[in-house]
Amino acid sequence: MYLIQDLAKAETEPIRSGFGRGLLEAGRRDEKVVALCADLTSSTKMDLFANEFPERFVQIGVAEQNLVTVASGMAAMGKVPFASSYAAFNPGRNWEQIRTTIALNDQPVKIIGSHAGVSVGPDGATHQMLEDIALMRVMPNMVVVAPGDAVEAAKATLALAEDSRPAYMRLAREATPVFTTERTPFSLKRAYVLSAGQDVSIISTGTMTYQALLAAEALYKEGIDAEVVHVPVIKPLDAVTVIQTAQKTGAVVTAEEGQAAGGLGGLVAEVLSEHQPTPLKRVGVMDRFGESGDPSELIEKFGLDSKGITRAVNSLLTELGRQ
Repeated sequence: MYLIQDLAKAETEPIRSGFGRGLLEAGRRDEKVVALCADLTSSTKMDLFANEFPERFVQIGVAEQNLVTVASGMAAMGKVPFASSYAAFNPGRNWEQIRTTIALNDQPVKIIGSHAGVSVGPDGATHQMLEDIALMRVMPNMVVVAPGDAVEAAKATLALAEDSRPAYMRLAREATPVFTTERTPFSLKRAYVLSAGQDVSIISTGTMTYQALLAAEALYKEGIDAEVVHVPVIKPLDAVTVIQTAQKTGAVVTAEEGQAAGGLGGLVAEVLSEHQPTPLKRVGVMDRFGESGDPSELIEKFGLDSKGITRAVNSLLTELGRQ
């Protein structure tokens, strides 16, 4: 699947930087692309676009409700708006405006939520958006995307610019390992089997896919052959790939840096319960808020690393009497 050769030596880059590069390229390809921001231009990496296309950039200020309402109006006039802020505020603060002015009217606004997950670190629970996947995937018409690294974020941004649906894309703040390459495929319709296996399926999204790949390597040394399925597009879910991997292995662990309830874990559980009932464990934040701390320490404390995934796999296989 054209991943980097040595996961342990992966370079790191903030996913939001990939978004910034993708947005700039999207602006060069299509003059209808416009950008709007709520006073966080540099933090959300819209500055590249704003510097090259100042006439197509709108600084709304700290007014997230206005941010998406203006974006909806621009979309109605034929533009392709990207509207960015921290995920705690976009969609956290302006969810109703997104619902009414964008989703209900099916306007192709691209909502960018940066600084998602507990890895925001010292900013604490108020800025650690963990509920965004659940909030956005229940909204009709809305596409929901969580890229795995900066390279994929650039591809996702270009794909969203050419897509006619409203969409939400989730980005992390911290630099995270870049495990895909320019040759790694990306589509708004697909999930990808990055590592084939027979014993258990690890279905992951966003930055957790790198952790899932590390977990698969560790499990292999224990004699467990894990299949890793990367889900960069949570909605619409590639249910065929999810059902096929569950049929193949008979055991599923999901992994995400957000609330497991209503997130990817909840979605996979819904799909499998209807089409392929399969024993499942979820790795994610379990019905609690985040807290202030060093990002790496928080990831470990919440069990959102390869060790947490490995523990979940071993626990599930032990319960099934398969080890």
